[in-house]
Amino acid sequence: MAEGVQSPTCPDVVEVIPVVPKRKRVFISSAMVECCRSLTTPVKKSRRRKDIVYKESAVEMEIETEIGKFCDYCECVDPQTMVSDLDASDINSYLRSMELQDKNRPIANFLETVQKDMTANNRRVLVDWLVEVTEEYKLSSHTLYLTVSCLDRFLSRQSFPKSKLQLLGVGCMLAASKYEEIDPPSSDDFADITDNAFTKLEVSKMEIDVLKVLKWELGAPTPKTFLSRLLSIKKEKSQTQLEFLADYLVELSLLDYEFLRYPASTIAASAVFLAKLTLRPDSNPWTPELHLLSNYKSSDLRDCVHSLHSQQMNKKTALSTAIGAKYEQSSFYSVSTLVPPTIFPYAYFQNSQE
Repeated sequence: MAEGVQSPTCPDVVEVIPVVPKRKRVFISSAMVECCRSLTTPVKKSRRRKDIVYKESAVEMEIETEIGKFCDYCECVDPQTMVSDLDASDINSYLRSMELQDKNRPIANFLETVQKDMTANNRRVLVDWLVEVTEEYKLSSHTLYLTVSCLDRFLSRQSFPKSKLQLLGVGCMLAASKYEEIDPPSSDDFADITDNAFTKLEVSKMEIDVLKVLKWELGAPTPKTFLSRLLSIKKEKSQTQLEFLADYLVELSLLDYEFLRYPASTIAASAVFLAKLTLRPDSNPWTPELHLLSNYKSSDLRDCVHSLHSQQMNKKTALSTAIGAKYEQSSFYSVSTLVPPTIFPYAYFQNSQE
């Protein structure tokens, strides 16, 4: 047997995970074993085989046809190109109206009303693992956000077995990466990254199932959509650090099922508010420019800001998640290690300066 290390275990479950050469081993929490057996596999190096064409069965040919339709659809209905000729306020109004449409929002309580044996922690573990996959394949953050959006919308519409959550996750990411990436990973890559717990064909079929449940309407505004716009105004001296910190806070919201009750635009605006407050606690973070662009008063953000702050204050989140480890790196200005604000001046949530 190849050299290996013992994985986190629960009663009666012991396995040896092969050591991935020349790569820092990814962190896998014990919750991953407890909530879903299939999620115990670490992110491992893929074997890119993009030039291989599989036509071994009628099923695979059907999948190729359906994916071709999807790619044509993506080229035709990119929501950003649809509004490229409008001014900033019109674009924001359009995106705000889009995010409130039922087809673009998951049900805030789908775990209680749609799913049978799934918990918020099951979802949390899967999302954190998907962050690792995003880093492994160097995918854009837009792909990560769209993946989680597809995941939640799928689970809002159809009951799904907890034991196959990892398959659903890579199916959603395969579809999202084709929508967002120039050179997306293949179904082979995603099968490989599950340590071949699922086959290439199973991953491809899962992708098609996701697209059918979503009625091929994959694109939807995510917190990243609004965050990019809010951070584009009035560049500041510490702009890069501010952007990384806001990204970190919004990614933390992806982990917590409770944030589904907030619109994506609210989460993005609240992240900017809290990031600015963290870096400059003596200055009111919500400027007239941010109010004008977001169409949010600071008082509108109070609840979401406090929810994000609770995540930021949670030391366990920073130490034991892929997101915390990612933003602890110097390349991200180590923003996950910054000291969160301890005081929220009452005046900052008043609207007099807006």
